[in-house]
Amino acid sequence: MTNDNLTNSQTQTRIPLAVQLYTLRNLSLDADALLGEVAAAGYAGVELAGNLGLDAGSLRTLLEKHNLKAVSAHVPLQALENDLPDVVRFHKTIGNDTLVVPWIAESERSKSAEGWKALGKRLERLGRRLRTANMRLLYHNHDFEMILIDGKPAIAWLLEAASPDYLGFEPDVAWIVAGGQDAASMLRQYSGRVPRVHAKDLGDNEAERGLADVGSGRLDWDVILPAIEAAHTEWIVVEHDLPTDPLASIRRSYAFLAEKLKA
Repeated sequence: MTNDNLTNSQTQTRIPLAVQLYTLRNLSLDADALLGEVAAAGYAGVELAGNLGLDAGSLRTLLEKHNLKAVSAHVPLQALENDLPDVVRFHKTIGNDTLVVPWIAESERSKSAEGWKALGKRLERLGRRLRTANMRLLYHNHDFEMILIDGKPAIAWLLEAASPDYLGFEPDVAWIVAGGQDAASMLRQYSGRVPRVHAKDLGDNEAERGLADVGSGRLDWDVILPAIEAAHTEWIVVEHDLPTDPLASIRRSYAFLAEKLKA
């Protein structure tokens, strides 16, 4: 499915919108109903975090039923390193060509530039293997990669150590700001290397860990959205790590972005 093949509930935007299904993990809905809600909210795609309890063929059938594209997937580093052929086979079946390392354990977070560079090289090796399968690898940040080491954020050491041909970047703009860096500047720095961008906001609701629906918090979207567009981003992926009302959250974020990104 392309962005030109939208359902009646979907609005065409200058950059198509997907939702990270981790946002909806606490809902008591089966996969069919869950994807139906995503499509009804207006989204054209989903980013997976797991398989919704389905085999690849069944998941592909449901995605097609709801006219949703699997635009990317968060896959733990251990699974990529230990089970890459199975991971590739699953995602080829559902039509996804973009895998994302979503998180690294605290034990993997070096305090030195050399440690982050070593992680970058490690990811580059995975990216080379994925390239032979016509797939690509991205790295998704939280706030801890924004810590300065020898004058640069840890994420910079990681990305500089790996060729852009084999490792891309999925910036999470809220976590960039939470970590003390400037989201628009980082998007400009890695323009052309950020095919997916995570959109969430920062608020004051302790029940939601200080996160917020897109457009309802402190981030300056009038600056960030043009930077996302200028960076040649292919999909904006909406995420909220702990929404109190997940469906209302993705609807509010969609409404805000769809208005800002009218085609």
